[in-house]
Amino acid sequence: MLLTEYRLDLAVQALRTALKMEHPADAVLRHFFQTERIGSNERKLVAETLFGVLRHRLLLDHACTADGKGQATARRMALAYWMRFGGYNLRELQPLLRAQEAEWLRSVKAIRAEDLSLSLQAELPQWIIDKMRIHHSDEEILTLGISMQQPAPLDLRVNSLLANRDEVLQSLQAEGFTAIATPYSAYGIRLKDKPALNKHALFLTGKFEVQDEGSQLLGLLLAPKRNEMVVDFCAGAGGKTLMLGALMNSQGRLYAWDISEKRLTNLKPRLKRSGLSNVQPQLIAHENDQKVKRLAGKIDRVLVDAPCSGLGTLRRNPDLKFRQSVQSVAELNEKQHAILDSAARLLKKGGRLVYATCSVLQEENQDIVSAFLATHPEFLRLHAGEVLKQQHIDLPMGEYLQLTPQQHNTDGFFAAVLERKI
Repeated sequence: MLLTEYRLDLAVQALRTALKMEHPADAVLRHFFQTERIGSNERKLVAETLFGVLRHRLLLDHACTADGKGQATARRMALAYWMRFGGYNLRELQPLLRAQEAEWLRSVKAIRAEDLSLSLQAELPQWIIDKMRIHHSDEEILTLGISMQQPAPLDLRVNSLLANRDEVLQSLQAEGFTAIATPYSAYGIRLKDKPALNKHALFLTGKFEVQDEGSQLLGLLLAPKRNEMVVDFCAGAGGKTLMLGALMNSQGRLYAWDISEKRLTNLKPRLKRSGLSNVQPQLIAHENDQKVKRLAGKIDRVLVDAPCSGLGTLRRNPDLKFRQSVQSVAELNEKQHAILDSAARLLKKGGRLVYATCSVLQEENQDIVSAFLATHPEFLRLHAGEVLKQQHIDLPMGEYLQLTPQQHNTDGFFAAVLERKI
């Protein structure tokens, strides 16, 4: 795409707001596109630049300030990104440059990754590196960090209540989409590009939803059956709720709980499209709400997709690594302990609970589960790999489900499968 002063100015405006970290990057972009009526080419460039800068912010910040003269302004970050990662050369950028910027951009291009610190190479703030080093080698951290710098594919989940995967896949391929079946989830389709699908006929008629394959595997681990009583404890906007309902063939009862009315409101149109009739969205005040207490010991299966740092989703939400902190993770740990404790009380004997996060930090994952099991002898941990095998999913896995972009091409997910013995 030809770069012009106008296009540079648009990218800089959007970046100025995003780099303040006052709002999530996708919300910044949405608001920017609402206020700036611009063409599709400009929208594409602004979006790619904004997310690209956030993915590579640590290296770009270093590139902007290494000479001791420059500052990491939105303009310099955009130019450095285009030069280093955006596929543009100096000749293409030259018409936009001020005095001395060409020489500086040559130095940006010349930076050798192997000369940089692990934090800059992995594009992970030092506090995350420090936490991960307790359980991982520098090589493992670097591999994960590099994989998180790549944009994520677009995964869809076919609604098995209304369609089957083969017919949806063939339909999309016939329309010219580069689409393949996901390797692990029997309901997943992966698209090479990221087309806007919110007005597609198959979406509007509830045949598919956008859902990462890793997220789909959480539903398959829970494996709800028809006519059971099931709770999605932290339902959010309901992506996993919809999958659970389809797996239950819209039979039984499925409670979708959340503390956010706005998130549950967002579930309503999705629920209407899905054709499900067994879902009951309910607002709860906190994890010890009366609604929770009333159903203690009566539920067959509970999914706890716990509030977490979201650091497993950095391919999609690169700003999260700058919006989280040591303190915010510690606060989340308290919530995670409390929610798991409360959710566990719902289960009847033989009931199953899946505790899951989209975090790569052990203190949000294994540590929470270990602490829970130490104080709840009535629960045992099932082997996640064996549970997947029972669901005919060919995915070698240990005691826990642990998914990473570099190994599985999904977001970073963790899950533990727990069963109530007595």
